[in-house]
Amino acid sequence: MNRNFLLLAPFLGLLVGCAAPTASSIPTAYPPGYLPTVIAMTAGAANSLGTEVAQALTPTAFATDIPEPTLSPTPDATFTQTTIPGHDPAAIQIFAPGPMSKVISPINLRMNIIAGDSEKVEIGLYGEDGRLLARNLKCVPISGKGILQQIKIPFEIRAAAEVGRITISTLDKVGRIQYLNSVHVLLLSAGSNEITPPGNPSEPVGVFSPLLDEPVSGGVLNVRGDVWPFNLNPVILDLVGPDNKSIGLRILTLDNLHPQLINTTIPYKVSEPTLARLTIRQEDDRIDGLFYVYSQEVLLNP
Repeated sequence: MNRNFLLLAPFLGLLVGCAAPTASSIPTAYPPGYLPTVIAMTAGAANSLGTEVAQALTPTAFATDIPEPTLSPTPDATFTQTTIPGHDPAAIQIFAPGPMSKVISPINLRMNIIAGDSEKVEIGLYGEDGRLLARNLKCVPISGKGILQQIKIPFEIRAAAEVGRITISTLDKVGRIQYLNSVHVLLLSAGSNEITPPGNPSEPVGVFSPLLDEPVSGGVLNVRGDVWPFNLNPVILDLVGPDNKSIGLRILTLDNLHPQLINTTIPYKVSEPTLARLTIRQEDDRIDGLFYVYSQEVLLNP
């Protein structure tokens, strides 16, 4: 997944325009009182897990070796429109188009955005071979509950149809990705729109520990939380310093798409108190690039 770090570089330019270790994570049992939450969450999914609930609640054993990433025909997401209990509303909610909507040019994108600290938002449309078809940069003021946004995205394709990805990201004041969310669509050169319902409005990642802005010391950050993955690509936990460079990394492999716990550590090394950004991300399994990023700040002490 080395290309993740290269993908962060373009976002540094946007700031001016608008202004491995081994994977040793061992899942643990759900915390007291959390089991009913996960049962309610899985029971409400459109594709009912039924008798597989027990499997969904079974901690996933992460492999020691990180396999080479491969493309997978896995659907975009298994979320329904019900919220995930215990999770905050997503910082970037895509109302339309929904997953795998059929769209003609221009795409009418509707979303709710909690802007990052820089108040900069980037919207990108990518073709199935990873080429950038359109890019839009917006300034969105900070608001606790987010601000409704609507833009039109024109595009041109040579084929009659191809899979595309709309990716929306926000940046903090030093150019680090704060949040990123995506949706797959089917791009049509002609025809009419067929818009599907939106995905889940909740943040797919919930972090129990560390708390927001919680100070950490000793050279090891303990991370506990849960994640509902979009695909079977690894979940990457990264500590990103103020210079946008990684100062600690953990890669977790997955073997199913069920909601599951994260209980791992990230070793780090700093010589002075450093306000880093803990990011949890997944890459797209269809088109090169990031599909989702969650982040929060954490104060790292030597």
